[in-house]
Amino acid sequence: MSGWAAHLVIAPILLPLVVSAAMLLFDERRRKLKRWMSFATTGALLAIAIILLRATDPYGVAAAPLVYLLGDWPAPFGIVLVVDRLSALMLLLTSVLGFTSLFYSMARWDRAGPRFHALFLLLLMGVNGAFLTGDIFNLFVFFEVLLAASYGLVLHGSGTDRARAGLHYVAINVATSLLFLIGVSLIYSVTGTLNMADLAARIPLVPREDLMLLEGGAAILGIAFLVKAGMWPLCFWLPGTYAAAAPPVAAMFAILSKVGIYVILRLTTLLFGDGAGRAADFADEWMLFGGLATILYGTLGVLSSQTLVRLAGHYVLISTGILLAALGTGQSTVVAAALFYLVSSTLAVSAFYLIIEPIGRGGEDEVAQAIAEPVFEDEYIGALEEEEDEIGIAIPATLAVLGGGFIFCALLLSGLPPLSGFIAKFAIIDGLLRGDGAVPPTVWALITLIILSGLATVVAMTRAGIDLIWTPTERPQLQLSIVEAIPIGILLALCLALMVQAGAVMEYIERAARTLGDAALYTSAALDAPRAGDGAIAP
Repeated sequence: MSGWAAHLVIAPILLPLVVSAAMLLFDERRRKLKRWMSFATTGALLAIAIILLRATDPYGVAAAPLVYLLGDWPAPFGIVLVVDRLSALMLLLTSVLGFTSLFYSMARWDRAGPRFHALFLLLLMGVNGAFLTGDIFNLFVFFEVLLAASYGLVLHGSGTDRARAGLHYVAINVATSLLFLIGVSLIYSVTGTLNMADLAARIPLVPREDLMLLEGGAAILGIAFLVKAGMWPLCFWLPGTYAAAAPPVAAMFAILSKVGIYVILRLTTLLFGDGAGRAADFADEWMLFGGLATILYGTLGVLSSQTLVRLAGHYVLISTGILLAALGTGQSTVVAAALFYLVSSTLAVSAFYLIIEPIGRGGEDEVAQAIAEPVFEDEYIGALEEEEDEIGIAIPATLAVLGGGFIFCALLLSGLPPLSGFIAKFAIIDGLLRGDGAVPPTVWALITLIILSGLATVVAMTRAGIDLIWTPTERPQLQLSIVEAIPIGILLALCLALMVQAGAVMEYIERAARTLGDAALYTSAALDAPRAGDGAIAP
């Protein structure tokens, strides 16, 4: 990439920031304008993510990561943004979820409270920044941006349950941010840098007497990420918070736990991989056993859940546990399969959150109440009159559409053949069994829990589907608008495409995993990136 195209690296951060700031100039009477601004922005982010994905993997040929030097300051002194195959994949996944969740919210949910669109774009900015940054301190900054936006989105729509869950969420994440800063401070005190590429070069040279301080700082930092990822016993906040959030917000939050997984994967392979000397692989056992415990806890939660939103929240924990345990085995053959599972499970659970709301919608739903009694009444004067009839046209045979989507999600989340969830779990199990030598008991335990968690999900989803969809009741007839059906259809179609094109997708992800394991490639690209004054912006 050269010329103007090189600036696309910063666009996923800059574009939502500028548009969200511009939205603050308009009050809630201009909701239609805000909708179009948000929709155009998420569409542009999706296009940019596709371009960056192609740029990092030109026709399957090995390519160095794209590096953007903010202010033209060289690394490690300035802020560096880095895009490789993995970060480009995560950007694309975030853009897809952002586009579909925002589309769904336009049916009704964005009217349940003020500043929805500005907060939503700030959340996208923070998530994109976390995937792009090449500096741990700026990772903290982007984490705080996405958390600040998520605080407002969790509370969007008001209600006692939502306020209670939101306050718990805020308190836990404020404490986690403090741990983040402590871990960063300890790492900086030992190495004298926070640039990821520079850290990868300095950690092998850390003296033995400072090694414990370095590992302590990394462990504290890891706890902060594991809270956000939802590892047991740090995950008690997640099911309740996701259950209380508005459906499009919960669908977007499906990526937030994966931000923690991404950071753990990035730092363990880059800073504590095979080339880290005495600090190599120091946290693998903790990830493995923590992942096993998380799968077990999530499985029990799925079986005991009395509502679909709680079931979905506990499934997020199952997916987190599978990813952590698979990465904790330390087997390079499992990384690509785990990344394929990350993509498949995130798309599936996001679609499931969008399906849940129409299935459980009653005659007097909370959105109608929130719109009828707005908290900031002065900003809503005239806004509701303008958009009173914008919910959309109801789809005939809604029961068949929602029932079919529910069955499709059940098959995906359970990992039953032939869908992408099965392909991902089969690839993980195959990679675990391909390790050198005898298979250790912990690996057999992981394989057993993967299978049992899928069985538990089948049982729970079947029971819930019979109770809520196919059992005759006196509840109001299910309704679904076209605006709500389209994003659900997009997500399920992408899951189907993952099955049909599993070979091509897995080949890309395998190349991303190989690049991830090559710390020297990332380090040289970031530290040796030419400045604009030297005739180029990025390699």
